[in-house]
Amino acid sequence: MQRSNDDGVVLLIGSGRRAYRQYLIAGLASRAPLWLIDEEPATWQAGYLAGSSVVGLLDPARIVPDEPGLIDAAASVARQRPVLGVCTYDEGFVIAAAVVAERLGLPGLTAAGAVRCRDKHLTRMALTAAGLPQPRFTLVATAEEAAEAAECTGFPVVLKPRGMGASAGVVRVSEPAELAGAFRVTARASHAGPPGFEQGVLVEEMVEGPEISVDGVVTAGEYQPFCLARKQLGPPPCFEEVGHIVDARDPLAGDAAIRATLAQAHRVLGLADGITHTEIRLTTRGPVIIEVNGRLGGDLIPYLGQLATGVDPGLLAADAARGIRPVVTTSRRQVAGVRFLYPPEDCRIAGMSLPEPGAVPGLVSAEPLAALGAALYLPPRAHLGRYAVLIACTGDPASCQASLAQAVALASVDGEPLKPSELEPERLL
Repeated sequence: MQRSNDDGVVLLIGSGRRAYRQYLIAGLASRAPLWLIDEEPATWQAGYLAGSSVVGLLDPARIVPDEPGLIDAAASVARQRPVLGVCTYDEGFVIAAAVVAERLGLPGLTAAGAVRCRDKHLTRMALTAAGLPQPRFTLVATAEEAAEAAECTGFPVVLKPRGMGASAGVVRVSEPAELAGAFRVTARASHAGPPGFEQGVLVEEMVEGPEISVDGVVTAGEYQPFCLARKQLGPPPCFEEVGHIVDARDPLAGDAAIRATLAQAHRVLGLADGITHTEIRLTTRGPVIIEVNGRLGGDLIPYLGQLATGVDPGLLAADAARGIRPVVTTSRRQVAGVRFLYPPEDCRIAGMSLPEPGAVPGLVSAEPLAALGAALYLPPRAHLGRYAVLIACTGDPASCQASLAQAVALASVDGEPLKPSELEPERLL
């Protein structure tokens, strides 16, 4: 399919960091003219855009879609030229994008479906009511209620914020003595998200088993998976994702039970048109959905899928935003992986050394994520304290893992100790 040549545009709400999201903007823009609505004027994004608008997305418009800023910006674009669709890949704007699409009479996840994805408690209730395997869960407001719920559920349990993404604030609790500290971490993370989801922490049964993620496209309620990744998690008790592997030949991609569970979950949540990122644990009772996010996966997972399979997620997102059912066609049979690098302790970055791609077979890129002088914190103090990212692409999983391991061994970071004031809890997540 070729890029549309009419005068219409697809609205993109929020653009994210260049290191993580440039490939998506490139794919979107190659399929349809793109109009960015963001909180800052376009810089690196400008070459991909038909136009842009600046609006204070970090005001209540971010989480209260009736706030006039974002709605007015979208309506203003619609008065200038036809708007063909609305999309976002930012967790914070999922509900707002769905509401804007509904206001403009365009395809979208549906506002109700977006809320059911964004609010992890609503997700749990909907999937449980439909008979899909779910962890046992309780919504609590205080550490005392969390302790009672954990005793009823049985240790280990997982504490999770209602409205955050990327595993922020998610903590495993193995015994009662750990619960109060874990609750503080999770509650603090909740206050970094939408105020509407601040009230309440989920206490969940710890579901054991390998974890995967699946990116998929929904059109007119029909679900198609297109990228399956195997996760590598950091050390407990947090669930920080430190790496991912996408294998175009992964047998799980065609697993009937996983596909049926995904399709049913999307129907139950009432998702119509858009892209989703679903996290699943593979357990002795079958695939258990951990969460369904109403946007593309982060951590460059869809980019790994593009390298491994040839499926461009930006093209699929542009089609779904316009209500067009995309044809998902694999054109490559490779394995792609990503590894995120962390300093050994909380520190201020004084220097780093990264391998050149040519120095390691299969290494595609090695890029810094933190500027010199930046303060980085490790979990559970904070989230995503990464100083660099490595990406490799080879012909099989073993060689891809070997390439990443070799690149990790060649990387190094110099850190300066942080001042005591920089380690105070109020400065952290």
